[in-house]
Amino acid sequence: MSGNRAVLYLRLSKEDSDKISKGDDSASIKNQRLLLTDYALAHEFKVIRVYSDDDESGLYDDRPDFEKMMMDAKLGEFDIIIAKTQSRFSRNMEHIEKYLHHDLPNLGIRFIGVVDGVDTDNEANKKSRQINGLVNEWYCEDLSKNIRSSFKAKMKSGQFLGSSCPYGYRKDPEDHNHLIIDEYAAGIVRRIYQLYLSGYGKAKIGSILSLEGVLIPTRYKREILGENYHNSKVLDTTRTWSYQTIHTILNNETYIGHLIQNKVNTLSYKDKKKRMLPKEKWIIVKNTHEAIIEPELFDMVQKLQKSRTRSVGMLEKNGIFSGLLHCADCKHAMLRKYARRGDRGFTGYICKTYKTQGKTFCSSHSIDLCDLEQAVLLSIKEEARKILKEEDVDELKKIQICNDNKMCCEMQVENIQKRIEKIEKFKRKTYDNYMEDLISKNEYIKYTAEYEAEIRELQEQRSAICDRADLQQELDAMHDEWVEAFRDYINVTTLTRDMVLELIERIEVHSDGAITIYYKFQNPYADECLLSI
Repeated sequence: MSGNRAVLYLRLSKEDSDKISKGDDSASIKNQRLLLTDYALAHEFKVIRVYSDDDESGLYDDRPDFEKMMMDAKLGEFDIIIAKTQSRFSRNMEHIEKYLHHDLPNLGIRFIGVVDGVDTDNEANKKSRQINGLVNEWYCEDLSKNIRSSFKAKMKSGQFLGSSCPYGYRKDPEDHNHLIIDEYAAGIVRRIYQLYLSGYGKAKIGSILSLEGVLIPTRYKREILGENYHNSKVLDTTRTWSYQTIHTILNNETYIGHLIQNKVNTLSYKDKKKRMLPKEKWIIVKNTHEAIIEPELFDMVQKLQKSRTRSVGMLEKNGIFSGLLHCADCKHAMLRKYARRGDRGFTGYICKTYKTQGKTFCSSHSIDLCDLEQAVLLSIKEEARKILKEEDVDELKKIQICNDNKMCCEMQVENIQKRIEKIEKFKRKTYDNYMEDLISKNEYIKYTAEYEAEIRELQEQRSAICDRADLQQELDAMHDEWVEAFRDYINVTTLTRDMVLELIERIEVHSDGAITIYYKFQNPYADECLLSI
């Protein structure tokens, strides 16, 4: 029977109460499948596929099976979508308008909500569909407010609501909103505090733990505790303790028995993006669980961090290359090195990874300050001298070439645009022919796909031409900036911090003593400057 190919769409949200377990087909999903199958059989629809999204919110349209279903709809693989209700399809009013009242009708696909009587073939109930959409969205908004209010109340009462505990704790088996100490991890936390108070820096502490083979928190939670834990900031290949991990542990008040929650929030109930909240909105409840670190010890660490930060800040204040030097191999910043004898003065730079983690992870890439200053000054003067050669170029000839290139690009783009507009007319005419039954549905889908493919190809050609034109314009602008930036440094004799900041983006130091200088106004027709010292 033509036009009776049906698919079933099933969805269970995170808020539904009759879940069995995450990842399983829930009782509600099974009930939906039975209900919709019976309906399809009673109305002689042929069910060719079932799409099921378990544990997905109806507010968003990036549900895995929903996306597959809409893709198959565009391919013309079915004629009818059957769901339990309109709200199972979507609870977002914008999506109801987009899909039920625009995309699906244009594709000739009918939507049926079995329980609430929604049927897009019935124009008379369009207003009720829109009202249902608003009611469903209001429901989500109210539910979101209620959930947030409930969560905040639980936070204020000292209940832990995080999906994963801070390193050193685990959830109490008898009360999952209460933290208890994980003795092994807590021992690592105590050692980190002791090492820091003994004079070791944060990166050095990370190096010690890494060399001893201590699992980083992410791997410990996965491999030892068996948690399905994911940290977007940690790569699967990461094995070493980072400076940031040590820093976080040394500043986490959870370790003195306090709970700090409500630090992040979503922008709205319809948006998954999160934002950091100001500290005054954090919910802090003291003495909710057993402490790993004594408050006095925690305070000592905070005071020590402040004193070390001040001393390092003063030390780096007058550094000409501060913030610009990096190791060419591991890409980490270079640290200052000091003489071992005499006044122990500042002599140059050394790779941070090598200094804090040892030769296992990188080599020294050491460089003396006087050699570095001499090499950078020589490079700047050499770049400046090139200005004299560049200014000998016939400016009128350059302008004529640029104008010819620009005119050629504009003509190409104009021709492509005319072709796109012509194909768009063919596409609209095909739709009119389909609506007037002059061509079949399969022919309509075939012709439309061909037109869309040709339009995409032309758009890519147009984009490539525009990119080439933009690149040329950018190169010309870069050249002008390069000339202006270096014009005054042909005969410079002293290197200054202002000069370095104006001209240089980054300097990389190689293991053999060579340096690579990346200029902010790099000559667009030359490579980066590589100097051997």
